[in-house]
Amino acid sequence: MRQFLLLLLLTAAVPSAAQPKAPEAFPYPAKTDRLPNGLSVVRVPFHSPGLVAYYTVVRVGSRNEVEPGKTGFAHFFEHMMFKGTKKHPEGERERLLATYGFNDNAFTTDDFTVYHSYGPTAGLDALIELEADRFRNLEYAEPSFRTEALAVLGEYHKNEANPWLRMEERLLGTAFQQHPYRHTTLGFYEDIQAMPEAYAYSRSFFERWYTPDNTLLFIVGDFQDGEVMARIREHYGPWNRKVAQVPIPTEPPQKEKRTVSVEWPSSTLPRQVLAWHTPAASTTTPSAAIQSVLSDYLVGSTSPVYKELVLDKQLVESIGSGFYPHRDPSLFSLHATLKAEESRPAVEAALTRAIQELASGKVDAARVQAIQSNIRYSLLMHLEAPDDVAGQLAWYAGIFGSPDALSRHLQNIARVQPEQLVSFAKRYLVESNLTVLTLTPATGGKP
Repeated sequence: MRQFLLLLLLTAAVPSAAQPKAPEAFPYPAKTDRLPNGLSVVRVPFHSPGLVAYYTVVRVGSRNEVEPGKTGFAHFFEHMMFKGTKKHPEGERERLLATYGFNDNAFTTDDFTVYHSYGPTAGLDALIELEADRFRNLEYAEPSFRTEALAVLGEYHKNEANPWLRMEERLLGTAFQQHPYRHTTLGFYEDIQAMPEAYAYSRSFFERWYTPDNTLLFIVGDFQDGEVMARIREHYGPWNRKVAQVPIPTEPPQKEKRTVSVEWPSSTLPRQVLAWHTPAASTTTPSAAIQSVLSDYLVGSTSPVYKELVLDKQLVESIGSGFYPHRDPSLFSLHATLKAEESRPAVEAALTRAIQELASGKVDAARVQAIQSNIRYSLLMHLEAPDDVAGQLAWYAGIFGSPDALSRHLQNIARVQPEQLVSFAKRYLVESNLTVLTLTPATGGKP
């Protein structure tokens, strides 16, 4: 739901030489149809007798919150989508799905929102009708809206006990000046407090973004394709809204190093984050693939930095760079949880040295190739159930916008060349493009 808590970071576009042909990356056959109203429907038969996963991806996230005072609405509206319709009032959908034994939930990111259900194929017809009904005909009264707004405020209060939320707020607010990525998916606190008064705006938010041409369905598991598509056309076909065209502000280039510090009032471990602006992710450029490899290359478990800081000197409890591509230019970040405050200069120096060595042209081609293989096979090893497959397909489609985004992204990863990592570091991982965040606890570390 939140950038740091889900992962961290971003994208890059670097020209490259002729690329080798990459193998087909996604191992299961997929069928895709686009309804006349623009809804994309992707089906993947998967050997899972009696089980099916059903994922709905709406390409709206906190990046779309451009009006002043209205941040956090993509996440808030995820909550409202469970409030019922005239045909199925609040609570009825959940009772019906529970009779079949479906697991049912949702989550929101910077760039998209996902609604997902996993359960018996015997309940698929009922699920299709229920989902189409709420996406077409959501209804809720203002008292219900106000109650849920207070629940979202409570969620913020719960999460603010975690240092990562404060860090994310301060990092994004420092690195971004114009783009909506400057606020977290939860939104600015004062906007969350004001949400109970925004009932009318919430209705316009639904009409603006919850449209068939802004939505993709992923159905994975045991089902009869013809029967499923007939039900989809029956129940989703009348859905006829069009997605709004709302300009997203462009972030101006950063021209000098920025720093921000967080003083944490209670005991925890010190933290360090280095973040650079990088280009938007796209399946037609190598940017996201380069960073997917680069994150492991710089601070993964086979990197010299990991060996130095985690294993040999034991200066940090953890180090990483959770790769999370974004639809718009965002951040590529390295982060470390330090064991003691006095280790901070040595940790930052080690991270900086690793980047400078790469930018100088020193790159281990064999390790690059090993990382590429590991990314591919790690993913394949985790595609063990329909829910796993649908979840991965939905995640990458939400970012990149195409039903086959996962396969295309993996193909791009296979094409990454060592010299592209060097070019990326030279171009983007430079001091004028850098934002540094430090978190120092009140006691200097865990008691």
